[in-house]
Amino acid sequence: MSPLTTIGPVTRAWYRWKALRLPWRRQFLVGIDLQGNTFWEFRLAGTSSSDRLRRIVRYPRSTHYSEVRITPQWHQWLRYTREDPPSVAEQRTDVARQERIRELAAQADARWEAKPRLAGHDETTRQELQQQQKQQQRAVLGGDKTTTTTTTEIPDISNTATATDLDANPNTDSAPGETMKKKKSKRKGVQANPDPWAKAKASGPSETWQPQAWSPTPRKK
Repeated sequence: MSPLTTIGPVTRAWYRWKALRLPWRRQFLVGIDLQGNTFWEFRLAGTSSSDRLRRIVRYPRSTHYSEVRITPQWHQWLRYTREDPPSVAEQRTDVARQERIRELAAQADARWEAKPRLAGHDETTRQELQQQQKQQQRAVLGGDKTTTTTTTEIPDISNTATATDLDANPNTDSAPGETMKKKKSKRKGVQANPDPWAKAKASGPSETWQPQAWSPTPRKK
């Protein structure tokens, strides 16, 4: 039962009297919510009638400060984003709407929980699927930790060179011994050619310098 339903006739009459906008009054009752909080408008002392009225909420004395709840409609009115205060009927309609949303959410959750049973997935099949997922995860983690070594075969350069030579000159009648002699003579010719950078390396004064061990001279007496 909301506090609004427990208000007696005397309190209601007093609220109606305070809601009258008499010219000598500086404070007016605007409305009340379902929790028993009252909302007021008032003028500051020394201000004219054309200035904007201040808005305030007052809680019942029996309600603790941490238990005070203000609805979004009254929050909008207190912050001047809403011109007219919400009526009691509007507040009750909003409460009914929230209860209806909770019921629909509970029904949706129940339908979602009932889907696996309707599809034929019992508890055993669910456990088997979980075990399979765990095994796959372990296999993936184990595959990441283990390192595989791959062996690469180094091709024989001499065999490939001879094969390419034979492919390039398929009509040659030379014997294998003659080809080997030609290759050896080519290698000797390459080794016999002088290095053009040898003179440049030895021309510098510090090219052949090497550090020596420190030998102190004997002290003169």
